[in-house]
Amino acid sequence: MEIFEQAVIGNLQLTNRLIRSATFEGMSDENGIQGDEYYKLYTSLSNGKPGAIITGVTYISPEGKVMHPGQAGLDSEEKIPYFKKMTENVHRNPVKIFIQLSHSGRQTRSSSTGFPVKGVSGKRSKYFNETPAVLSVDEIERIIEQFSESAFYSKQSGFDGIQLLASHGYLIHQFIHPFINDRKDIYGIDHGTGLGTLFLDRVMERIRDKCGNDYPILIKISGGDDYKKSFSKEMFIQLIKFLDSKKVSGIEISYGTMDYALNIFRCSRIPIDTILEFNPRYKITNRIFRGLWKLFVYPFASGSVIIFTPMYNLGYAELAKRFTDIPIISVGGFRTGIEIRDVLSGNHADFIGLCRPFIIEPDFAEKLRDNPYYRSLCINCSRCAIMVDTEHPTQCWEKKAEEKNEF
Repeated sequence: MEIFEQAVIGNLQLTNRLIRSATFEGMSDENGIQGDEYYKLYTSLSNGKPGAIITGVTYISPEGKVMHPGQAGLDSEEKIPYFKKMTENVHRNPVKIFIQLSHSGRQTRSSSTGFPVKGVSGKRSKYFNETPAVLSVDEIERIIEQFSESAFYSKQSGFDGIQLLASHGYLIHQFIHPFINDRKDIYGIDHGTGLGTLFLDRVMERIRDKCGNDYPILIKISGGDDYKKSFSKEMFIQLIKFLDSKKVSGIEISYGTMDYALNIFRCSRIPIDTILEFNPRYKITNRIFRGLWKLFVYPFASGSVIIFTPMYNLGYAELAKRFTDIPIISVGGFRTGIEIRDVLSGNHADFIGLCRPFIIEPDFAEKLRDNPYYRSLCINCSRCAIMVDTEHPTQCWEKKAEEKNEF
């Protein structure tokens, strides 16, 4: 496989094998309606001509919002014109656009959504630290319907397909994961697979009922995580086999949950000062207390953090390809043309997903087309990821500081 060749995902022809992976924007108002920056972002990304773009996480209902401010939502047909404006802009170039749909489940705060936090079980997230009420079967079935409604609105908005967020500890992932899902009803763990797949199965079934069997559905999953009772290799294989049986259009493989968020988007060095200044869970305003925390707590807290290495999720893609012919998107740690070319030519993955390189360089794909040895300017500091907890839209903060001569 080559980077810049025609490639198929679902029933779609892509012009190349580079995919801008879902990246939170923080560019919408409190009702989930996009501002001008949102449209400028996606126009800029489209002008860079990746094969496809996946939007940032988009909520299907206000109860399912993330904690971060500025999230877009597609929870009513009244919002279709706002998204249609964006897809029309993107389609001025030969670029496909998917919308990532999600419900946060336990991974949010009631102060952010205005609603009680509800989850698959009563187990609380160690990061969000709010004990969820357990979803009833009726509530679960309503959420299934909300996913299908949002997918239908997506199709009407001009999206070429959808991606369901079944990774990073959000609601679908909470159902799948046996460490989180301790339900004893039909939405509990299936004894045959050892996973809780019925919720995802019914979500996909209802989406296909509304949108047709040929409307592309991508699934984003986590290959592993950092829990003591972690998602095992055998569980991962069972999940790939399940998705293969459901004939999804593509599988993007990431890692982890928000309980250990730094291990999802790994950094070359922990941006501890940025975390202590801006993160709502760890923010310390008193300089003395901040210094003491860094001196006495940080050495222990940092022990669970995995530092950046190139292509850090590739092993999951290679394993998945042994059990399915569905296109596999590997995301995490791709920074150079050589890395991308070697992975594709070796058939280790079918598509390459990138997030941070497209934040600092929306035209990364075009630069790689012009120079096959191109290296992203991203230095893996992850300040962009930390700053989504603020009112600022997602951007490269290293680049911004450099422009202001702050170094």
